[in-house]
Amino acid sequence: MSYYRHHLFFCTNDRKDGKACCQQHNAQAMRDYTKKRCKELDIAGKEGCVRVNTAGCLNRCEEGPVVVVYPEAVWYTYVDKEDLDEIFEEHLIHGRIVERLKI
Repeated sequence: MSYYRHHLFFCTNDRKDGKACCQQHNAQAMRDYTKKRCKELDIAGKEGCVRVNTAGCLNRCEEGPVVVVYPEAVWYTYVDKEDLDEIFEEHLIHGRIVERLKI
C-alpha cells in the first residue's frame, strides 16, 4: 500500500533553448495552485492522503504541461486552474479518471 493515496508529480522544467517545455505554460504556478488547493480541500499530506511534488523533466514536452498521478500512473495535461480543479474533484476525490485531459 502506498504511503499516500495519490501522489502528483508536476513537470516544471524550463528549457532555456526555446524548445517546448512545461514552464512555458506556467507550470510552477499551476503546481503551487494545486498544492494550495489540496490544503484548502483538506486532502493534502499524510492525513488527506495526497502529496504534490515538483518533478524534473518528465520527457513529454510536446504534450505539456503535464502532471502524472500515482499510483494509477495517469498522465494529464491541463490548460488552466479549472482543468486542475476537475482533476481534484473527479480523480483525487471520486476516483474517476478525467478522460478529456488524459494523455
